[in-house]
Amino acid sequence: VQLVESGGGLVQAGASLRLSCAASGFTFSQYSMGWFRQAPGKEREFVAAINWSGDRSNYADSMKGRFTISRDNGENTVYLQMKTLKPEDMAVYYCAAGYRVLGLANRENYDYWGQGTQVTVSS
Repeated sequence: VQLVESGGGLVQAGASLRLSCAASGFTFSQYSMGWFRQAPGKEREFVAAINWSGDRSNYADSMKGRFTISRDNGENTVYLQMKTLKPEDMAVYYCAAGYRVLGLANRENYDYWGQGTQVTVSS
């Protein structure tokens, strides 16, 4: 199983980024996919998630309206479009996969995790 995140980088506040997570080694279309993030000295927190069929998604309150999660089951890839980035969005962003997860925001429900991609937002 592999989850490989990409798309992170250094941006100024107000900018946009799109993260990608390429999955392999499991039946992607049967897994809910989530994005979590962890800032230095803080716990890993939920960002957004989408169910296996792509017809249900969930967002942390502070990301609603700014972040959009989507998936392409044909490409085994999940995306996180981030707009109007703020310095407090700076963190390592992790992709996670969980078999038919219903509780999308609960990180304990996810089976596989990527290595993360760094997002740095300068003010």
